[in-house]
Amino acid sequence: MKNLWIEFFGGIITVETRGKGIERLLNILTRNGILIWNVKRHGSETVTFKIKLNDVKKIRKAVKDSNCKIKFLRRTGMPFLFKRLLKNSGFIVGAFAFLLVIFILSNMVWGIDIKGANPETEHKIRKELDAMGVKKGKVQFFLENVEVIQRKLTDNIGAITWVGVELKGTTYHLQVVEKNEPEKPELLSPRDLVAKKKGVIVDMFVEEGQPKVSIHDHVKPGQLLVSGVIGKEGQTEIVPAKGEIFAETWYITTVTQPLKSTFHVLNGNEKQKHFIGIGKWKIPVWGFGKVEYKEYEIETNTKNFHFLKWKLPISYINTTIREREQEVRIYSNEEAFDAAKNRARNDIKSLLTDNAKIKGEKVLHKSVDDGKVSISIHFQIIENIAEAKPLIQGETE
Repeated sequence: MKNLWIEFFGGIITVETRGKGIERLLNILTRNGILIWNVKRHGSETVTFKIKLNDVKKIRKAVKDSNCKIKFLRRTGMPFLFKRLLKNSGFIVGAFAFLLVIFILSNMVWGIDIKGANPETEHKIRKELDAMGVKKGKVQFFLENVEVIQRKLTDNIGAITWVGVELKGTTYHLQVVEKNEPEKPELLSPRDLVAKKKGVIVDMFVEEGQPKVSIHDHVKPGQLLVSGVIGKEGQTEIVPAKGEIFAETWYITTVTQPLKSTFHVLNGNEKQKHFIGIGKWKIPVWGFGKVEYKEYEIETNTKNFHFLKWKLPISYINTTIREREQEVRIYSNEEAFDAAKNRARNDIKSLLTDNAKIKGEKVLHKSVDDGKVSISIHFQIIENIAEAKPLIQGETE
């Protein structure tokens, strides 16, 4: 018989029959549609075979018309296994409850380890974690993922520059970098400071070295600003020049802005779908049906389950589908010019350092052509133009 699993779920009976009419009995069973298999002879008047549980009543009727006696030897299959499990239900329930408790405890928070923060900052972090619900005894399933926790801590605590959050088993590990961490002393080799672009000097702060330019001087790229050679002739010393040389520099940028622009916005409608992930398979448990939104964005959040220190191949997957709409904005000419100016300013700021500032701007050209406005702007920038150039010992000014 090929598919024994199907018979196993229905129940299997091993039958022993004794008598002189065994062959006739087997033929009767076959003619009556009773399936028999594993037929084995044990002596001249004894045979054993297997039948389905559902055929027990049929075989009793067939035996009455024969000169044989039957005895049921073994009962196997799911129905009998289930009965035995019911007899030992207390043990099974206890074992299941034990595993359930271990599973729940393995998915709770039992430790929060914070490194790299002083006591005051650590207190602020723990207070913020409490506000987010990240505390001992909480089930991980109901907490935000580590990326969200990391972002909220960085945004809400001004004393830290960066925090890394990692969940290992039942413990959150946080590595903190504070803003007031003392800077390591910078080891500099002998060098000059030269101009990295042309400009007019407006301010100077020389910490070390010999200034070679003055306020209002025009300088060009590569020109020496601060020399690393100090002292009088014959008594010179080579040092790493340090300082900031602020100059007025100039930039010209051209920006094009369409009079008609299309963009997408979320309208607030959303749909939640919940899945249980087993390996690569996703089994839906809530949020059935097709997504009726024409355009949408999908955000997926996955939480893995653990048993003791092991991560199980089982996870909870929450998918949020947010509807978005296409918006069309039409600018007037003046609105388009203003938008182009703002884009030009942002483009310039992205090229500058934090201590640079825009001193002034002047529109050189603007035009409207083929549904777009174009604008060219001249910017006056105050920025530090000094950059280091290694100084070879023995080099003269």
